[in-house]
Amino acid sequence: MLRYCVIGAGHGGLAMAGHLGVMGFPVTLWARNPKALEPIDAAGGVFLEGEVEGFGPVQVAYSLETALKAADVVLVVLPASAHRETAARCAPFLRDGQRILLLPGRTAGAIEFRHALREAGCTADVIVGEAQTFLYASRKTGPFHARIHGIKRQVLAAALPASRTGELLEGIKPAFPQFMPARWVWKTSLDNVGAIFHPGVTLLNAGRIESTGGAFRHYVDGITPSVAVLLEQLDQERVAVARALGVGALTAREWVAEAYGVERPTLYEAIQATRAYADVGAPAQLRHRYIWEDVPTGLVPIASLGAACRVPTPVTDALIQIANGLCGVDFRETGRTVERLGMAGWAPEQICQYALEGDVMDLV
Repeated sequence: MLRYCVIGAGHGGLAMAGHLGVMGFPVTLWARNPKALEPIDAAGGVFLEGEVEGFGPVQVAYSLETALKAADVVLVVLPASAHRETAARCAPFLRDGQRILLLPGRTAGAIEFRHALREAGCTADVIVGEAQTFLYASRKTGPFHARIHGIKRQVLAAALPASRTGELLEGIKPAFPQFMPARWVWKTSLDNVGAIFHPGVTLLNAGRIESTGGAFRHYVDGITPSVAVLLEQLDQERVAVARALGVGALTAREWVAEAYGVERPTLYEAIQATRAYADVGAPAQLRHRYIWEDVPTGLVPIASLGAACRVPTPVTDALIQIANGLCGVDFRETGRTVERLGMAGWAPEQICQYALEGDVMDLV
């Protein structure tokens, strides 16, 4: 039987580890904060409610080396901004044949993770892949309790290189048949609509967030007609970058129609008519993952890929600059640029070749 390791004990990681335990799979849980593991260790696992009910036995590991040692499949359930650091920490302990899936990868997650492994001197033949989104809507309801509100019927996943996606899914589908193969990681990466719905809305409502503590609905109140118009312009840039790399990315409005069955002529109307968004609250402060994760791992790689492909991204660039100013950091310095992904100076053909085959052809 396949043995799983879940990295991360937050809302998603706790639910995933517990679900694996309920299904009878051997699972080890590791978290960056050891104190989060202590109550799970004492309880011997995770209690689940909602879509999955029951107690899932979970083995806790306080050492990352111990967590990875026995694992066939490693499920990384952390904010995407932690992927580079996590790869460097995992590098000394990985072995040939292990499969690593980022849940989710955001934009270029698998590429960053694989590059970081190489930078850290990892020579093990491991498969690195990413999911387009997370499998559950879930919340941690106690130190060793989680509630799974819903499980998606289908989630796209791809390996880097694409030729190894089948091997990746051989380790995932026995537990999670919902994962389906995408052509390559540029499909999973550039269908990242979180880059459209999260940072843009948060930045354009910065004053409202600070004055009310986020006492409004992120989607329904935060996306007014004018905000939606700007989001559609932002989205057009993402789709144009995807097109330059040969990816038929869904528009945000098409994604809402596919995910929730809501079809409307404008993004504003689609958002207002989507029940799943009706009660989603806004961030309580600007130091929130909608900026600190989604700008460096969403907007920054889209803009950087746009520059590499000679696709203008003025709205994306403007929002990155606003985020830099509001937060007092330079997200381009810390985010997923082509330079930090190991693709400096690459032509679009090389960027595509790497995702498909894991090698770069020598173009004159």
